[in-house]
Amino acid sequence: MNVDRPLTGRRVGWIGTGVMGAAMAGRLRDAGADLAVTTRTRERATGLLAAGATWVDHPHELVEEREVIFTMVGYPSDVEEVYLGAEGLVPPLAGRGAAPLLIDMTTSSPALAARIGAEAAERGAIVLDAPVSGGDVGARDGTLSIMVGGDPDGFERARPFLEVLGRTIQLQGPAGSGQHTKMVNQILIATNMIGVCEGLLYARQAGLAPERVLASVGGGAAGSWSVANLAPRILRGDFAPGFYVEHFIKDLGIALEEAERFGLSLPGLALARELYEEVRAAGHGRSGTQALYLALANRSGVS
Repeated sequence: MNVDRPLTGRRVGWIGTGVMGAAMAGRLRDAGADLAVTTRTRERATGLLAAGATWVDHPHELVEEREVIFTMVGYPSDVEEVYLGAEGLVPPLAGRGAAPLLIDMTTSSPALAARIGAEAAERGAIVLDAPVSGGDVGARDGTLSIMVGGDPDGFERARPFLEVLGRTIQLQGPAGSGQHTKMVNQILIATNMIGVCEGLLYARQAGLAPERVLASVGGGAAGSWSVANLAPRILRGDFAPGFYVEHFIKDLGIALEEAERFGLSLPGLALARELYEEVRAAGHGRSGTQALYLALANRSGVS
């Protein structure tokens, strides 16, 4: 097998071609996979289809002919529909001799991931919850961190595909564990983004050159992925999405619900969601998470 195309001949299905999903599916196609795709809006799959992917009309059609099926959709309700709906992935698995491996890369509810995993297992199938971190850059470059929950044997089956998509790939535990780990990731990012935006506002109001400030602080204890990747976008006035504000609010809501279930008080996370709600209310729900800068600048009357 050509090492540059390690998935040659592997039959892969992909559902959901948003900002990150399209790039990730494209990497599998470039690695040699025979790729079939479907999404709510066919036009969003145009680039993949032009590159040789095939189109199917409904998710359940993939079950018949794909050895592994990836999903990356928007909200837990979408995940539930794609997996457990009448035309979803799990119902057609009953009685099949060889069921495909199903891998959900959506950031979703841990409880839902556990339920889907259990219902699929009753039908002799394996579902992994495998949310990712790394944004649009990581999706394009194949450098994502992939947090996996589910069956260890399924994880090993998935590894050749996941290695095309990510650099850090960890099995965290049973079904739902990948989603719990992603909640930790989002909690860490949420308050860090407040600091990134406030730091840049302070630098500008102090009369400093923000680019030089970033050169100094980015390599020290204040360094982070957001400082390295999103702060420069803020300075350029680039608020295009690597990850949508509205999806981040969804994630923060899931994390807060889980924290409440655990009896945890997370005031920093609650503040972050409040601030991001301001961003959405100002019309930036489909902007990138770095658009938090706009809300904080508005609070201070900074143009």
